[in-house]
Amino acid sequence: MREPAQLDDLRHMSARVGRNILLVQGAGGNSSIKDGDVLWVKASGTWLADAEAKDIFVPVSLGAARAALMQGDEKVPLAPDANTTLRASIETSLHALMPHAIVLHVHSVNTIAWAVRTDAREELARRLDGLAWRWLDYHHPGLPLAKAVNDSLSEDAVDILILGNHGLVVGADNCAAAEALVDEVERRLALTPRITIPADDEALRSICAGTDYRSPKDPLCHGIAIDRYSRAVATSGSLYPDHVVFLGPGLPVLEHGEDLRVLTSRAQADRLPPPVALLVPGLGCVIRKDASDGAEAMLICLGLVTCRLPLTAQVRYLSAENEHALLNWDAERYRQQLTAGR
Repeated sequence: MREPAQLDDLRHMSARVGRNILLVQGAGGNSSIKDGDVLWVKASGTWLADAEAKDIFVPVSLGAARAALMQGDEKVPLAPDANTTLRASIETSLHALMPHAIVLHVHSVNTIAWAVRTDAREELARRLDGLAWRWLDYHHPGLPLAKAVNDSLSEDAVDILILGNHGLVVGADNCAAAEALVDEVERRLALTPRITIPADDEALRSICAGTDYRSPKDPLCHGIAIDRYSRAVATSGSLYPDHVVFLGPGLPVLEHGEDLRVLTSRAQADRLPPPVALLVPGLGCVIRKDASDGAEAMLICLGLVTCRLPLTAQVRYLSAENEHALLNWDAERYRQQLTAGR
């Protein structure tokens, strides 16, 4: 099917944004362009970073996407002449509702570090003054979030949405303007990360010996376990959807002297999957050897978010109901399968 001229611009911008770990991690985030009645949107489970190397955008009927939302249907069919087996992003309804030609949704660690705080609205009002923005409380991704966005847009025209416990959405007339808007929000919301001591690699290797676990590839992960405050935040609950989907609710701790093999056997005896990752206080993190690239990216993200939360911050976590809805959502199972095979 005919591709719009601006689709190449979208590919280039998406790849740039997708390679920035501070904006996008793994298969998180999505982007789109409207061309008449066709919405070209990132496919579920694909990585924005791959936008220049792979065909990650799928065409959807814009009218059908909006009609599906009105009917309460989460599954949006592709355009009749689409030649792909991929599914449209689980956030397609959000992209269809935004009136802008270009829509970009990112999981900026700076935005998330604000969006999980109980005082977020007040602080954001000061920092984003002068921009056309709106705050939305947390809603389950997909249809519930799209309905909340629809209600919000009916009240006022905005270019920026800050999604509680989730991320950032911007809309603009072209890719350059959308990217510039993300950069401006990033500049205003930038937080200084706490610096921690390096992980104890030798100790982690010893702990993982003879188990199904290893040390993460990226040292950025380890700060969650080494920094006392970051560890407290990470073990007290789930901060945002991808945290739950790829790492599970909260994060377990391997206490001093506890045998990783015993912990794994105990989980299996209880017919539970072994934890994707664990925190070893003061030493670093360990992650399952079979963990997907997406899971490792989310562990990095958690480290980047928690080290940006000040010690005085009051954190708002996802509820048990929120976690259950995410873990039992078919759309997320599909996305995980694709991410695992990347």
